[in-house]
Amino acid sequence: MSGEPEVHVEFEARLKAYEGLPAAATGVGRDLVNEPMIRHWCEAMGDTSPAYTGPDAIAPPTMLQAWTMAGLTRRPERTAAYDELLTLLDASGHDAVVATDCEQEYLRPLRPGDRVTFDSVIESVSGRKTTKLGTGYFVTTRTDVRAGGELAGTHRFRILKYAPAHRPSKPVERRPRPVVNRDNAGFWEGVARHELLIQRCAACRILRFPWLPGCNACGSPDWDTVAATGEGTVYSYVVMHHPPFPAFEPPYAVGLIELAEGVRIVSNVVGVPYDEVRIGMPVRLEFRRYDEELELPVFQGVGP
Repeated sequence: MSGEPEVHVEFEARLKAYEGLPAAATGVGRDLVNEPMIRHWCEAMGDTSPAYTGPDAIAPPTMLQAWTMAGLTRRPERTAAYDELLTLLDASGHDAVVATDCEQEYLRPLRPGDRVTFDSVIESVSGRKTTKLGTGYFVTTRTDVRAGGELAGTHRFRILKYAPAHRPSKPVERRPRPVVNRDNAGFWEGVARHELLIQRCAACRILRFPWLPGCNACGSPDWDTVAATGEGTVYSYVVMHHPPFPAFEPPYAVGLIELAEGVRIVSNVVGVPYDEVRIGMPVRLEFRRYDEELELPVFQGVGP
């Protein structure tokens, strides 16, 4: 046991040696910055800002990473040093991975037609950390994104490479808990009262969902809420067959529900067979309890 701390010190020194080495070199975006991707992004995010349309359009700043992503293929720009670091962590038993957070800094807007280039560096490898997931190491990479040779933004991405903690098996699997933060806590407080609350901008009075810290339409940070009537229709849906997840029993229908108020919410469609769910089907809000802690808004299919 006396040699165990020395082993950790030596191993962490090996990890630290990768700091400052490139993780990706001379990367080039697969596509030019383009209007269709900007439009798809804005539609998915519900962002109607006029800055992203028209002849003087710019790309939403938060799309910074989108122009450098490889999709399902491995990018040739990824370096041997980054692969070696991950292999070293895998071989030491830290073979599970989870993305933990990212940080972005914007220096100049990207516009349709820009060709994005980028380089990444292994910025830091933490000391050994103990988390609820297990013991492991945080690896942070920094990607500098350029357009026309000019630095447009910086993207820091952090992962945890860890050895999963051994936990006793639970006789009953529980559904994942929703992430509650300062921006959406009011929504979950409403759910506890069996209210489905929609944010309303205090300035332009536009309704928005999901909850956001500011208005996409006018930028105002001030808002109040209105309670949904609970009436809606299935705008779109998918039926989940695979892969199976603990506490879920496929097949089941997940719907994008358009509420009578005009906003949309993703939730389960219940009370009708999964293969009878249809676009345009009327649904009605109900609150379903899944365990002693978790109650969620779901939508009951309404017959003709």
